[in-house]
Amino acid sequence: MTDDVHRYGKQIEEIKEGESLTVTETISQRDILLYLGLTNDNNPLYTQMAYAKQTEYQKPIVPPVLLTGIITSAISKHLPGPGSEIVNIDVNLISPVYHEQYVTFNFEVIKIDLMKEVVTISVEGMDDEDNRLLDAVIMVRPPKMLANVE
Repeated sequence: MTDDVHRYGKQIEEIKEGESLTVTETISQRDILLYLGLTNDNNPLYTQMAYAKQTEYQKPIVPPVLLTGIITSAISKHLPGPGSEIVNIDVNLISPVYHEQYVTFNFEVIKIDLMKEVVTISVEGMDDEDNRLLDAVIMVRPPKMLANVE
């Protein structure tokens, strides 16, 4: 056994209010089909042009859970990073996201609660014309320093 200390994401003491991250993603038809296959979700609003044309959206939209997945993935990878535990998610969907549409997610640390060991992160999703598509507030428990993790 070694005394190596493996660090993953940022610990709460390393995070500052105002810290930010920007991630731009597009959700492909392949991503949507993988989600639908995994969850057995057969909502025609996500895949059928003939159906979607008859709705206010006029074309298929991205399942909201895929947008939430991008948010949680960015938190797990970057801010605070690997080892983080999401303890609460509140997402407000403002406008639909369409297949192959670029979405820029802006993350900002808005509160650090040292007593509860929780960081609150606001997220805003924008399209390429700066229209707001979603906003979210995520409460995250950052990782702690662990010893001897292989």
